[in-house]
Amino acid sequence: MSTDTGGTDMNNHRAPALLAFTAAAALLLTGCGAGEDSAGSKAADGAARNSDAFPAPSAPRGGGQDDEKGDEKGDEGRSDRLSTFALDVDTASYGYARRTLAEGRRPDPATVRPEEFVNSFRQDYERPDGNGFSVTVDGTRTGDDDWSLVRVGLATRTAAQAGERPPAALTFVIDVSGSMGEPGRLDLAKSSLDTMTDRLRDDDSVALVTFSGEAETVLPMTRLGGHRGRVHDAVDGLEPTDSTNLGAGVETGYATAVEGLRKGATNRVVLVSDALANTGDTDADAILERIDTARREHGITLFGVGVGSDYGDALMERLADKGDGHTVYVSDETDARKVFCDDLPRNVDLTARDAKAQVAFDPDAVAEFRLIGYDDREVADDDFRNDRVDGGEVGPGHTVTALYAVRVEPGADGRLATATVRWLDPETRTPHETSGRLETGALHDDLADASARFRVTATAAYFADALRRPQTRLPDAPGLTELEETARTLAKKTEDADVTALAEAIADANRLDL
Repeated sequence: MSTDTGGTDMNNHRAPALLAFTAAAALLLTGCGAGEDSAGSKAADGAARNSDAFPAPSAPRGGGQDDEKGDEKGDEGRSDRLSTFALDVDTASYGYARRTLAEGRRPDPATVRPEEFVNSFRQDYERPDGNGFSVTVDGTRTGDDDWSLVRVGLATRTAAQAGERPPAALTFVIDVSGSMGEPGRLDLAKSSLDTMTDRLRDDDSVALVTFSGEAETVLPMTRLGGHRGRVHDAVDGLEPTDSTNLGAGVETGYATAVEGLRKGATNRVVLVSDALANTGDTDADAILERIDTARREHGITLFGVGVGSDYGDALMERLADKGDGHTVYVSDETDARKVFCDDLPRNVDLTARDAKAQVAFDPDAVAEFRLIGYDDREVADDDFRNDRVDGGEVGPGHTVTALYAVRVEPGADGRLATATVRWLDPETRTPHETSGRLETGALHDDLADASARFRVTATAAYFADALRRPQTRLPDAPGLTELEETARTLAKKTEDADVTALAEAIADANRLDL
């Protein structure tokens, strides 16, 4: 494995660059530590990298060999050496696929987003000492001609202890439409909210908005110290009613959050819904337009929690991606308690806003490459350093992983790829960057030689690929039987219950003969 980490502040007047990796949204509060695996990586000086023969991400487009290489090489895969995207820590696609498969149904391929499968698992990246990111780039050759898998991993600092984070001001927007009466929807939300209320700090605040045909503020922003009983009473009174006016719920939720805005606190809206909107605005962009001022001027981010066997995946995902937030999906009490009682109280703080990533592949070493997933998070290469272009919000304790299929030129030697992440400080909006790189000689000869966490990443990506059934499959893709065996072996090796659950999901898919 070859890794580099290094960071420099970048001024806004720098010329637009071609290379960067965007960092996305953080789960939510900060109370219990992150507890994720990490592996060592080598620090390198950014200025030294920029002097290498292979230009660093900051090299401007429009000079040298890159302008004409598409015409010269006649290969679409080589016509653009850059891959740029906004960071994303959503995991809802994987959670919903697991639920669907467990019920004996095949997920709609349109709901399968490989990056959300990959980002559902712990990683082995080194963590930075302070705010910002570490960058890890590693890879392995496969048995498919000259194809390799290359992993770009970004990690933020470990989440702070409960008393070290800023206070939180959370506005919960709860769907109480008729469909939420199904077991595993509103009942899960209520029990989890009750438990979470007891775990938050006295200086945290909670507001509660409900929506069905109309929206209503049930509880204005309320400090928990001495008032937990009021919150419990409001939660216990939630009952399913009729239609789903999700747009009204989100709009009222943001209005309530602005009214109860706390300076010096982390202000968030948490939407809990099956996202089956059937009344009022049902278009994500129209809903987002109505809350644009509250979202941009006050920096209030959106966290979407999806529930239900029938779930409006596309709407919830669009709201989160464009609403400076992210989504998860909960299918049972274990999922719900993890999200509301562990992740939410632990990761409320923000480490980075508008984070983007850019990966530059050396055209002398790489014949073609393909980013696996992130289809709706693409950013124009020239917008990597345009800080007006939306990126992703990421908090402490998070990792973001991007996996690439890369066809390496036979006999290539030297630099293979350089990955750069750019983000804005959550408070000052000062831009920062850091980079990592991979040499061809650092590629493992075989996937079996890679780290266990790399192999989990590859297994999750192969699984998503099998569910999507794209025209172009990943290199050296195994069948589901082999994939299940690999997942079970990795579950024993890592002693990770999440990897065991992955093996079970693959087994469910195999039984459906996908």
